[in-house]
Amino acid sequence: VQLQASGGGQVQDGGSLRLSCAVSGRTWETTVMGWFRQAPGKEREFIARTDWNGNLMEHADSLKGRFTISSDDAKSMVYLQMNSLNTEDTAVYYCAVGSQYSAVAAHYDYWGQGTLVTVSS
Repeated sequence: VQLQASGGGQVQDGGSLRLSCAVSGRTWETTVMGWFRQAPGKEREFIARTDWNGNLMEHADSLKGRFTISSDDAKSMVYLQMNSLNTEDTAVYYCAVGSQYSAVAAHYDYWGQGTLVTVSS
């Protein structure tokens, strides 16, 4: 299983970005997809999770309304739409897949390399 995240970059305060994650080598273990982020000096933080049908979406309460996860089963792609970004959203963003419907990073088996998002004021 391999994950390739893309779409990060630098954006102004209030701007938007859409992250993409390509998942290859899917197996029975890759039924749940999640996005996490890690800011410098902080622990990895759950953002959102979904299954390939989009029926079991969950977003972190603190990010609900600004961040939206989606998936494209046919293309094996997972997306994270991020709106109204602020400087506190600056972090490395990771996509991950696993078999547990969980918001805990340790429950995900495979991880992408991360993509850096920098929000400037």
